[in-house]
Amino acid sequence: MTSSHKPSAPRPQGLVDPRIYRRIFEQDQDGAAILDELWRVFAKGAVCEGGIDAVLKTYRNDGARMVLEHIVRRINQANGVTDHDDGNADDRD
Repeated sequence: MTSSHKPSAPRPQGLVDPRIYRRIFEQDQDGAAILDELWRVFAKGAVCEGGIDAVLKTYRNDGARMVLEHIVRRINQANGVTDHDDGNADDRD
């Protein structure tokens, strides 16, 4: 299946306006349901048993969680909430 979506004009630093994240994932009922499902499916914790396989699963889980945290961080920015640096913040925004 091919997508007919064409990228819009470039934005500063390539970032989408945080208000769009808020509108889609917080204000729109369907978007909020999708975000809830993404958390249920992809927000997994560390795997503590299984040697190197556990480490690899933990890294994979962390990568999925980082995407979700990015979405929430952008919603928070639109709502005027600022990140507090706890040493784990992803400053790529």
